[in-house]
Amino acid sequence: MIPPQLTQRLHAAQAVAREASALARRHLADPASLDVRHKGAQDLLTAADRAVERLIVSTLHAAFPNDAFLGEEGGRVAGSASDAPCWVIDPIDGTANFARGLPTWCVSIALVAAGRTELGVIHDASADLMYAATRGGGAWRNGERLAVSPTTDIARASVDTGYASRTPAAAFGEMVTRLLQQGVIVTQCGSAALGLARVADGRLDGYVEGHLYAWDALAGLLLIEEAGGRVNAFLHGGGLTQGNPVIAATPALYAALADALAGR
Repeated sequence: MIPPQLTQRLHAAQAVAREASALARRHLADPASLDVRHKGAQDLLTAADRAVERLIVSTLHAAFPNDAFLGEEGGRVAGSASDAPCWVIDPIDGTANFARGLPTWCVSIALVAAGRTELGVIHDASADLMYAATRGGGAWRNGERLAVSPTTDIARASVDTGYASRTPAAAFGEMVTRLLQQGVIVTQCGSAALGLARVADGRLDGYVEGHLYAWDALAGLLLIEEAGGRVNAFLHGGGLTQGNPVIAATPALYAALADALAGR
């Protein structure tokens, strides 16, 4: 049974994720309002990202005033206690797609408590798919229970990955080459959170990337765990604030993806 306090937070996260998606879509309907800027190489920021994060933080803070917050755009806002639960927010994951009017983007919200991700919500706004998971409570899409794919043969796998300039381009190319040489179909949807959600949903067989931040990864990793998949220990070694590599897959394929990322 999900603890009542976690159920309350889950309902609040789902509700505000829908509100956030609607706000983002209103910005899309008025392209002049987007105010697209570059934070770095192929790392975009829009006015919608900032507005959506403010909406999520203000709404959840009003409901849970003692909680802490960590957002992609706003950084860390501490709660009233050092051990307070922390909301980890990516207001628009897939901003490069979003800013170009492409449909592959989402709102991602996770809750970390006592060093573990306890709740994850990802709203695929374009398809109106609400992915949600609580630790020990399963993973769901629009109320339907999720399970990772039954794929066991790496040569039959479809794997999503991503690249950011924080990692060497050569290492990324070598990893992709290793996967291709094993027969893997390698895709790149441009939203790590959605790629991870699709692994939990059995639509993809794995996701691997050299470095992601917590707001990109935590909600999707919990979805995969609760859907029966295997993921790396992302929060170890300062992952909450510094980020870490991501390996997530069906149990049978996890080792192959770990080897590909490690260069083996």
